[in-house]
Amino acid sequence: MPKNPTVAPARRRQWGAESRLEPLPTVHPAPSDRTIALARLSIVATVVFWLVYVIYTILRQFINNGTESFRFTAEAVSYLIVVTFLTFSALMYLIARHGAYQRFRAHARVPRAELDRHFADNQGSITVLVPSYSEEPDVVRATLWSACLQEYPSLRVVLLLDDPPFPKDPDAAAQLAKSRMLTEQIQSELSVPRKRFGDALASFEWRLEQGRPLGLSEVNALADEYRWAAAWLQTKADNEQRIDHVDEFFVTQVLQGLADELQLTADALGAALDEHMVPPTARLHELYRRLSRTFDATLSTFERKLYASVSHEANKAMNLNAYIGLMGGHYRPEETPDGTVLRPVSRPEAGDLSIPDSEYLLTLDADSLLLRDYCLRLVYLLEQADNARVAVTQTPYSSFRGASTRIERLAGATTDLQHILHQGKSYYGATFWVGANAVIRKAALDDIVETETVGGFTVKRFVQDRTVIEDTESSIDLGAHGWTLVNYPERLSYSATPPDFGSLVVQRRRWANGGLLIMPKLLRQMRERRARGETVQWTEFFLRVNYMTSIAWASFGLVFLLAYPYDSRLLSPVVLLAAVPYFLSMGADLRYCGYRFTDIFRIYGFNLILLPVNLAGVIKSIEQAITSKKIPFARTPKVRNRTATPLLYVISPLIIIGFSAFTFWRDLNAENWGNAAFAAFNTILAGLALVSYIGIWNTVVDIWLGVTRPLFVERDRKKSKQKENVVVEPTTLDWRSVLYYGDDSGVHTKVRDSIVFAEMLPPVDEAREVRS
Repeated sequence: MPKNPTVAPARRRQWGAESRLEPLPTVHPAPSDRTIALARLSIVATVVFWLVYVIYTILRQFINNGTESFRFTAEAVSYLIVVTFLTFSALMYLIARHGAYQRFRAHARVPRAELDRHFADNQGSITVLVPSYSEEPDVVRATLWSACLQEYPSLRVVLLLDDPPFPKDPDAAAQLAKSRMLTEQIQSELSVPRKRFGDALASFEWRLEQGRPLGLSEVNALADEYRWAAAWLQTKADNEQRIDHVDEFFVTQVLQGLADELQLTADALGAALDEHMVPPTARLHELYRRLSRTFDATLSTFERKLYASVSHEANKAMNLNAYIGLMGGHYRPEETPDGTVLRPVSRPEAGDLSIPDSEYLLTLDADSLLLRDYCLRLVYLLEQADNARVAVTQTPYSSFRGASTRIERLAGATTDLQHILHQGKSYYGATFWVGANAVIRKAALDDIVETETVGGFTVKRFVQDRTVIEDTESSIDLGAHGWTLVNYPERLSYSATPPDFGSLVVQRRRWANGGLLIMPKLLRQMRERRARGETVQWTEFFLRVNYMTSIAWASFGLVFLLAYPYDSRLLSPVVLLAAVPYFLSMGADLRYCGYRFTDIFRIYGFNLILLPVNLAGVIKSIEQAITSKKIPFARTPKVRNRTATPLLYVISPLIIIGFSAFTFWRDLNAENWGNAAFAAFNTILAGLALVSYIGIWNTVVDIWLGVTRPLFVERDRKKSKQKENVVVEPTTLDWRSVLYYGDDSGVHTKVRDSIVFAEMLPPVDEAREVRS
């Protein structure tokens, strides 16, 4: 595999973007004793410096000056609260990374032969669900290929298309038609290797039944099959487009990575031939099975919006729930004035819809890619005796390397840091389900399902859709029912990060919304677990609380520090020392993930300009708590060009920079040196972040669009002309609606369009009836 493959990027590469294309190692290198010792020292130092600050600065001021004035007392108390909460978040970061290092050191990768031996006797069925809404077909296609090339027996891959099924826009209709053909096209491509290796396996098993001796010719035949498979994958890789770094990853890591591994097996068999050695028969059988199951995936497409009997709520959770709720049943499509409904039937008949059940589910975002042994290793983990109560396991996704924009590179850096922190949360039993990819035990979902009747039809909620962070809330639900979650300590999954500020705003505003709403459920779960006699460690509780609520207090705390001119006596070098271990550790983690140590300053400025976005998400949570109204799920845009930033979020960074500069000037004149230095630091880093990650020209364009867009109203000329020439025809009784609804009020929504439309009764030939 080439070390520095060439890329033809779709978008113009920025100066300061990432040049590295090769991903980090799949298995984390074991940290040294020095690294773990420094991680522990960082935790101790943070706590000590915070205590010193509280005693030396805050208490000393009260002892020396008493309650000098109400204003000073209020400032001291509020400043201490802000500093304490920010220090707490820093401490949770340090604790989580310490746990991650412990897991990386203890992790031992299961040998390939042990996996093959296990799955020779255990073949728990798995269904991969890929929810997609208005995604680029090429993006979805790569995801489907990474799923169906998993080396797992009897794999089912289902594309859950959630686009409007009958779009009027020609471009949307063309995109939908292309998406609908994806599974059929991939299935057709797989048919050749699937038949070849299925026949090879059947032939080998026939020879075993005949009791024929297996000699060197058998080893040579198996090696030829592996060479053919590697060549087939290499040919496919050579014919793939390489428009951007994500395409490059798909070609080099998914296709060529599997081809290289199969070729390596062929070379090993060839080496055995050279030594005139024949591997054990059981191992040869396992190698034949491996080839067969790598290419035997079954693909299909399901569109819930074609059926009126399932939920059409506009979020990813209900797209998943609609299909999961139908699994294990047989259904007969039936036409009604509302559209097609699915009637359960006891036995499948010709033309009916049958949806097989599955022991495991893999939920996979349409912009994510898996390495070849993701399913194999994670299901193996779930099937160990001591993991019988593990409901969800995953490898928190990493970012694609080679980002063409500075903001995508930095967003990828924060993603890779989160990968480490999520691994550490597993060490302390505080794992959260991160929805981009996860293997889920179906029995666990059946345990937490909530069922209701809507419009006469049963709606099942396995994954909660009350908030837009459905995976986080479902993690709490599973814990309340005695299930646990575990992160697998390897890099086996990758997902896209937003390439521009506009799309990043959509993603981060969604991430900041919902944590506060779930907190009461977490507290109930903790009480229930203690009532069952379980021990809840303080580290688990605090890590979970920090994960769900730190965005809220960090955002409001930063606003206080930026906006309020605190008394300079409260600012001490000791409080800065309490933050030093956090920033040094983050810098070390960035270098561990292949970035630069100085990116800690870029991330700080990056978070400054994202402050209004995080605040907006928190305020939306508070709004939902007050109104009990669900917040619509906002999909992160994935386009080749740039996504415009809403006016509020493009003006807010300018306000932050301007106010920080004003604060610097004010404190400089007041000789408030500590606050002046802090304001100067914020002005410089926020200004650099604006220039680097939004861009001066993009800022001007987005402000212009935000100001002028409300002034224009689009007029559909075709519709206007149709209205002028419309002829009112006499109405007739809609007998279908009357027979279905029982009234003719006309208030019911009538959906006539359907792919499987059929009249309720066939037309009657009256002349034939008279003759008979």
